[in-house]
Amino acid sequence: MELGKNALISAPSLLALIPLLVYLILVFRNKSNLAGLIVGVVVAAILTGQGLKSLAEIFATSLGSFLAIIGIIIMFGSGLGYLMNRTKVSQTLVYWIVKKIGVDTEKKGMAAVIISSIVICGLLGTLAGGNAVIAPVIIPVVAAVGLTPSAVCALFRVAGEVGLIMGPLTGVTIATMAVTGLSYGKLMLWAVIPFSIVWLGSTLFAVNKIQKKLKGIEVYEITDDMIDISKMEITKEQKRTTILFLLVFLLLVGFGVLTKQGTSYAIIVMLILAVVISISGKLEIDSAIDTFVEGASKMTNMFLVFIFFEVMFVMIDLGGGFTALGDLLTRFASAGGKAGTLIVASLVGGFGIEAAAVAEINIVHEMFIDLINKVGLPMEIWATAILAATRITGSVYPTANLAGQLGIARCNNMKTVLQASWIGAAALWIWVMVWAFVGPLFF
Repeated sequence: MELGKNALISAPSLLALIPLLVYLILVFRNKSNLAGLIVGVVVAAILTGQGLKSLAEIFATSLGSFLAIIGIIIMFGSGLGYLMNRTKVSQTLVYWIVKKIGVDTEKKGMAAVIISSIVICGLLGTLAGGNAVIAPVIIPVVAAVGLTPSAVCALFRVAGEVGLIMGPLTGVTIATMAVTGLSYGKLMLWAVIPFSIVWLGSTLFAVNKIQKKLKGIEVYEITDDMIDISKMEITKEQKRTTILFLLVFLLLVGFGVLTKQGTSYAIIVMLILAVVISISGKLEIDSAIDTFVEGASKMTNMFLVFIFFEVMFVMIDLGGGFTALGDLLTRFASAGGKAGTLIVASLVGGFGIEAAAVAEINIVHEMFIDLINKVGLPMEIWATAILAATRITGSVYPTANLAGQLGIARCNNMKTVLQASWIGAAALWIWVMVWAFVGPLFF
């Protein structure tokens, strides 16, 4: 593929990045990701002189791209999530966690929210979907010990996000492993676990402040759609299905890690898990398929987002947009060495880009890969910049994710939750800056 004869630019050119800029402007003006991308693709096609035939070929090629595979994985994850809800696997896990902790104090209530959210969001690969499953079960329990809606919302958002970067089969984890080439173990050890500890620790500090300020002022109203855990009954079939799900999940993930399976392995894992819980849950085959397809269809929009991103990326590459940007960043930031590269990349992502997380990972990686190679920044350290770029955005200003968590947590105090998010973001920025100088010393 190459620039068309009617192209308005010559490669490499920063002008090739105009479609990405158009997309970002539209998203910041509260247009959907897909709407912004459609306009971005049209602009890219005009700039690079692509005719209908060549544009169709780019779309066809994009269906087999890395982003398309991630889109399929996310769709299959949503389908599996629907089956887990249908067979009560998700609810059973939450029930076991809450019962094991024995929630009778605020601190235990916070622990129950954090652990449940990390586990369920990490398994389902979705922040909104995971916490939506947890909320009806756990809210009555934590309400009884006095946790406020603002405190629960702040914990839901951060713990759920931590689940997304810890889950071995989530789109974010798989995408980060793919661009960095790191194994799951190395990604966790050098980037995710330290990052998560700082984030959760600072959030707990903020939540304790919220509790002292709002306890007795903000209270939960228990509604009919919430579940009284003391009256919740877990059947033998649900226990068996949940235990079988966990065993097969651990075996498949362990096999994948040991044999260094690629990105597409996640597709097979999800299909096997779907079959296992469908059989164990005694679902009729057509009913199980319908449930899986219903769940997968909820992510159709996200799949299209990834395809349009790939198409736009291809045309930006044809115009040499990322190459020109890499050259520019190299001239300005290389003086800062490894630390400067990490800090600048984290700032660009954390403040400058709000996109689908997997696509954002690719944008930031493409922007900085030439500079990373030039300064010799290890991928184990670069992974922290990717985490910062994709996670801090939602902590700086109100986003759709934050709004969704307010609804799930039955909270209407945006100001307080956002203030708690700022404390977490500040702690993460301090960590990024410290790690930028300390991390490379280990390599």
